[in-house]
Amino acid sequence: MNCTILTVGTELLMGQIVNTNAAFLSKELNELGINVLYHLTVGDNPDRLEKIFKDALEFSDLIITTGGLGPTQDDLTKETISNALDRELILHKPTYNKIKDFFISINREMTINNKKQAYIPHDSIVLDNEKGTAPGFIIEADEKIIISLPGPPKEMKSLFLNLVKPYLLSKSEFKIKSKIIKFFDIGESSLETALEDIITNQTNPTLATYAKDGELSLRITAKGETDEEIDGFINPIMNEVKKRLGKKIYSYNNETLEEVVAKMLIDNNITISLAESCTGGLLASKLTAISGISKALDRAIVTYSNTAKIQELNVDEIILKEHGAVSEETAAAMAQGLKTITKSDICLSITGIAGPTGGTLEKPVGLVYIGIATDKKTFIKKLSLKGDRNKIRNYTAISALNLIRKTIEMEFIN
Repeated sequence: MNCTILTVGTELLMGQIVNTNAAFLSKELNELGINVLYHLTVGDNPDRLEKIFKDALEFSDLIITTGGLGPTQDDLTKETISNALDRELILHKPTYNKIKDFFISINREMTINNKKQAYIPHDSIVLDNEKGTAPGFIIEADEKIIISLPGPPKEMKSLFLNLVKPYLLSKSEFKIKSKIIKFFDIGESSLETALEDIITNQTNPTLATYAKDGELSLRITAKGETDEEIDGFINPIMNEVKKRLGKKIYSYNNETLEEVVAKMLIDNNITISLAESCTGGLLASKLTAISGISKALDRAIVTYSNTAKIQELNVDEIILKEHGAVSEETAAAMAQGLKTITKSDICLSITGIAGPTGGTLEKPVGLVYIGIATDKKTFIKKLSLKGDRNKIRNYTAISALNLIRKTIEMEFIN
């Protein structure tokens, strides 16, 4: 099945909002084995919308639209599709009653234009919108499928995952399943080179790589008539990837690095404390986003200034004067000082220059030291990073997570 995603809204063309809907839908459709041929965006103009919709019908089996289903005059997607397909708009009473009840519940008068949302193209499948007032709909016409979804991402995602995805799966004679392997400390080109023979000869399953914020994912997708048949396709590939690149893999189940690390800490009853400088609590924020981390995380301190490093971590002032705040020696002293104070199993420190100013020839922007102190030893990881301030801070935080993961594997599990 070949698909075109058609997003509607002048605000998208003007750059006032980012088109996250198309990215979400492409990812989901790809995992269903549906080929996304085009992303098309058109403003709130009925003539241009009708033309591009009719063009898409010529080269697509499936068209998914987002946006233009609201109550205002510039919400024209439903009307334009109905006109292009010569279908009458019919009042859908359950939707109309739902909209009326919504306005009663918030103690506001329902204006007449809100009734517009309750009109649906004749002979459509109505998609009840639990997150908003504008329903979506599905039209099956001349061996084509048109699915129209509201524009707000929260509403669109809910409708797609709960109603559209099961519908599309029911149209396939095969089941489709994906496994996602997560890597760290390997580039996309290196990953493809390591798996070149598998990728070149892929049929079923198929492999695809994705890079984002210093992390890398490999999606393995297979189709078959039963789950057992699909697993029979996927598992040998996963085993071969593990054999070749196992040391670079941190998850076989599409988990984030913070989810993996938090689970390792909790499951192994390991306590941890953090002292951050240039990341300013970003690492702590990533860990505390995971439910249950209070069982492992003792404390997190932002020791930004030299005074804070001295007062909170007992870093020797001589170390700071002789080596500077951004140094291997200071990172070690920060981690060791934190270990003495907290007695946590793992104590981690971060100090660096995130920029864009503050660097020198000897210590340029992007120079970062991460220190880890355990009962057995203290070791330091030096990073020389490129990019803007946010990129440097984020990559430092995920690098620290990966160091925690490796420390647990080396000192607490094996």
